Amino acid sequence: MDKRFSANSAPARWTDSGTREALDAWSYRLALGLYQTAVDVFFAAGGLRRLKKKYKTGVEERMGIFDSGVPRNALWVHSVSVGEVQSALSLIEAARQSCSRPCVLSTVTRTGRVMAEKLTSHAVERFIYSPWDARRFVRRALDRLCPAAYVAMETERWPTMLSELHRRGIPAFLVNGRLSDESAAPLLKTRGFWRGVLSCFNRLLVRFDSDRENFLRLGVPEEKIVVTGDCKIDAMIRRRENLDLSKWAFLRGEASAPVLLAGSTHPGEEEAVLKAFQILRRKFPRARLVIAPRHPERGQSVAQLASAFGEARLLSGHSEFRDILVVDKIGVLFEMYGVVDAAFVGGSLVPKGGQNLMEPALFGLRPVHGPDMRDFRDADRMDAMGAARQIRDADGLAEAWLSSLEEGSRQKAKEACAAWLETVGGASERSWAVIEEEIRARLNSS
Repeated sequence: MDKRFSANSAPARWTDSGTREALDAWSYRLALGLYQTAVDVFFAAGGLRRLKKKYKTGVEERMGIFDSGVPRNALWVHSVSVGEVQSALSLIEAARQSCSRPCVLSTVTRTGRVMAEKLTSHAVERFIYSPWDARRFVRRALDRLCPAAYVAMETERWPTMLSELHRRGIPAFLVNGRLSDESAAPLLKTRGFWRGVLSCFNRLLVRFDSDRENFLRLGVPEEKIVVTGDCKIDAMIRRRENLDLSKWAFLRGEASAPVLLAGSTHPGEEEAVLKAFQILRRKFPRARLVIAPRHPERGQSVAQLASAFGEARLLSGHSEFRDILVVDKIGVLFEMYGVVDAAFVGGSLVPKGGQNLMEPALFGLRPVHGPDMRDFRDADRMDAMGAARQIRDADGLAEAWLSSLEEGSRQKAKEACAAWLETVGGASERSWAVIEEEIRARLNSS
């Protein structure tokens, strides 16, 4: 086993000019110990009681206590919430095609668990909540599960879990890894610690070259990082192929009246969306608008705001609407993109980093987005290929929607989206191939 970043090993010289690296290793050991002590103190000082109030479900599993039905020696995939679960889907399916090893999928949030059960029940033996990152909980969980490998999706990097996996020789992988410039900047201030944490992964399988560069800036060894692409695209393609869109036929009114969708919106964006809708209705008086807030629990307040622009109804209470429908349910936005005429993707007109442009693009819709897309690194390339379009305000959104409804525009959008998708698929199979090779190497050496 590579001892360079073991929590129990002494600092070592890793290169001929290893002074900085030795200091980083010492920094990692010290910081890890302080982190773990702070976590222990938190739980001893009433933190567990507070967390039990916050998390109403899965408390025992979060403490590393699992019943006898949890399989041992499984592939453990960890996806914190909804977005990461979607990324994991195609990876899990790729794994099941080439091996019979059972799969355990852990989440942190309740919404993530709901999405996991909806999307992956056909390929996952057991769903669990991930243990809190305290030594006693992590060790108890690993003693019980004894996984063949651990796969964390996207941004998950829990120091105690990773150091314990490394200590036990259990292969660990980051899949669909992403690290933006903004996210990397604060980590650089404690570079030695994060180099140690991230180097506990056997491989970091990242989406784009920009993610790779940021992990390298943290000092992660170059040989550990592989650019494999974005697994979310593969998962969504599979999901699209199995959809029954007939249940969303009620979204459409008159055949000639367009239906617009604003997805994953945040506070401050609904106002712009509603103003753009008001402008568009001057040309299309029967147009309809669907608003899906990023957090569905905001549905009621968004509906109240929208009522000034037309009759607004909640999806949970109605299957018919005339003007504006506000989505207050989890896990339905992706399907709705398949039956509308134009789409806006939120988190981009306000400083939230942008949400997923892939979903509408998969249905041949050219997604319209705001200027803040720092969390979706391929937005500029999509814009350049004509597979997406940036706007800055309500007027720009209205103009973009009107343009997308012009004759011939929809076909051009479909072609541009298809051309972009051809450049980014296959990440799941590439990622699983790396993981499978590592698992086999470990079995052969044992």
